[in-house]
Amino acid sequence: MIKLSRLTDYGVVVMTQINQSVGAVTTAHDLASATGLPLPTVSKLLKKLSKNNLLQSHRGVHGGYSLDRPLEQITVTEFIEALDGPVALTACVDGAEDTCNVESLCPVRGGWDRVNRAIRTALEEVSLADLCTPIQFADVAPTKSAQQLRTEHA
Repeated sequence: MIKLSRLTDYGVVVMTQINQSVGAVTTAHDLASATGLPLPTVSKLLKKLSKNNLLQSHRGVHGGYSLDRPLEQITVTEFIEALDGPVALTACVDGAEDTCNVESLCPVRGGWDRVNRAIRTALEEVSLADLCTPIQFADVAPTKSAQQLRTEHA
């Protein structure tokens, strides 16, 4: 299973909340209150996101955090890498932080690179704005109910 960390999931929530007040400076305390996330978790996220140039940190009495750039300009790949590190399916793909002890003997060495590149490409095509925007189902035609499908196949 490919699974992102809970911190990355929470990061999307925090970025979505910060995006609600574009141009304003928001504090960690305000974000924790608005999202229901623990303050230490929010603080950790804000530090990592500002360190990776996704947020701007503002010092002083009226300090806090603001978006470094619009969510449309932040790819999901960039966001994941800021919080979880490189997108790497296995230890033997290009960019993986771990190393594989049997890489030189592996019969599928390099095979995972193609899969990893495809996933990275797909993630690079999605922005945080895309991820944070609710899907509108009004334009989607209703599907058949389970009962209708059973009747058709009977």
